Amino acid sequence: MKLLGELKSFFTFQDYGKKPPIDGVAVHVLSRFADDGGSMTELARFTGGVPDAFPGFTLAQVNYSTIEPSVVKAFHLHHRQTDIWFVPPEDRVVLVLVDVRAGSPTEKRVTKLMLGDGRSILVRIPPGVAHGCRNVGPMPARIVYLTDVHFSAVAGETDEGRLPWDLVGADIWEPSKE
Repeated sequence: MKLLGELKSFFTFQDYGKKPPIDGVAVHVLSRFADDGGSMTELARFTGGVPDAFPGFTLAQVNYSTIEPSVVKAFHLHHRQTDIWFVPPEDRVVLVLVDVRAGSPTEKRVTKLMLGDGRSILVRIPPGVAHGCRNVGPMPARIVYLTDVHFSAVAGETDEGRLPWDLVGADIWEPSKE
């Protein structure tokens, strides 16, 4: 087959290979148990504050957040805090992760995940990995996240820093067309 000359520069082959994860980021698939009356998902089992799925993480706080449809909340990162995110299967949230740690084996790597969307998974986000999300569903989306550092809004004590929402381009927030 021969392509039109003006299309040759746009053509690429689809990459169906699994993308390597950002160093320290982990995804854990959860079991969802359903019956005629609804469903239940066990988010984590803890032994001494440490979840079985993520050894080395000690629970300090559990948070609940909502995000309105089409809203982008990005980018932020933590210097000390590790997050573990869960989005209920009924919601649809695009999570974008960017490794901004100088010298990391995955420095500058970008990972994009669809959370919720009928699946039950947990995502561990280590310190220094910038993260943000966009609700691509029609209703407010919910995020439950666990942290190993207590939140502080006090200037000079907060562990949360900000980066531009379009750090890796504005189109990253659109659902993939693949």
